[in-house]
Amino acid sequence: MGSERNMAKTHFLLALLLSASLGAQGQDYPIRPIRLITPAAPGGTTDLLARIFGAKLSEALKQQVIVDNRASASGVIAGEITAKAPPDGYTLLLAYHQHTANAALNASLPYHPVDDFTPITQLTAAGFLLVVNPASPPRSLQEFLDWTKRFTGPLNYGSAGLGTGGHLAGELYKQMTGVQAQHIPYKGTGPALIDLIGGRYEFAFSGLQGALVHVRSGKLRALAVSTPKRLAALPDLPVVAEALPGFEVVGWYGVIGPAGMPANIVARLHGELLKALAEPDIRSRILADGSEPVGSSPAEFRAFMSADLDKWARLVKQSGAKSE
Repeated sequence: MGSERNMAKTHFLLALLLSASLGAQGQDYPIRPIRLITPAAPGGTTDLLARIFGAKLSEALKQQVIVDNRASASGVIAGEITAKAPPDGYTLLLAYHQHTANAALNASLPYHPVDDFTPITQLTAAGFLLVVNPASPPRSLQEFLDWTKRFTGPLNYGSAGLGTGGHLAGELYKQMTGVQAQHIPYKGTGPALIDLIGGRYEFAFSGLQGALVHVRSGKLRALAVSTPKRLAALPDLPVVAEALPGFEVVGWYGVIGPAGMPANIVARLHGELLKALAEPDIRSRILADGSEPVGSSPAEFRAFMSADLDKWARLVKQSGAKSE
């Protein structure tokens, strides 16, 4: 019994020493370069946001922020590296909606998407665009609802891959309407949209940035967006919830770190990221891509990620959706 008490006391003292050490480091933070991991290859929205906000942090903190691209395993490798890093503020992750979807789809993840991280702030929120081939009959959201419900023959929808936001949006649509549709997964948004343009399947919930190019060129028809409210960049486009109350799928980006980061470092990073979000050039760039700037508190971001995880866990359980 005495040895157990001594061991517990030793663990407690070590925890206090670690906390004091991290706190002391935080007073002078940062004193060396910061690694910002992004679960994506160079190019594309995820990498672009990492470089935009990484540059702003470098400027504000007077230390280099190095963007580390870890594009594999749907972001799981990037998440694992971050979760296992020291919680000293020198390893951060630009997380996105796949971070919580992964846990809903994969029970054997090497980390918990909320408990094993320190949320700092949600940067942006965006929706998925409901798009069809221009030759398809529906020209409005209500016509689309009626069309899919009475569709005869095989009805298919495509996405950028198993477990992506577009896949889950399609599953949510099926669940809420009772429509029977087969999912066709692709290796990325580009190939998926090329086949929709070619008439090889009937509809998709696609990432805004990739789909808008084809909508503006007339190769695809946009019917609605999956966000809870209309987007500033597309004010005339309805949200799916206007015809299907309760439908909401939000694609998000935010910055998180390993669990246990000192409060003063979190506060410093949070403040600098919010300053960057408030800059007119960054706001206009985000809005032009069909996204909305957010800038939540760490507590709000934690609650948001927890709710997102719970939502997708329920949907995956009911639909049987699986990751790659």
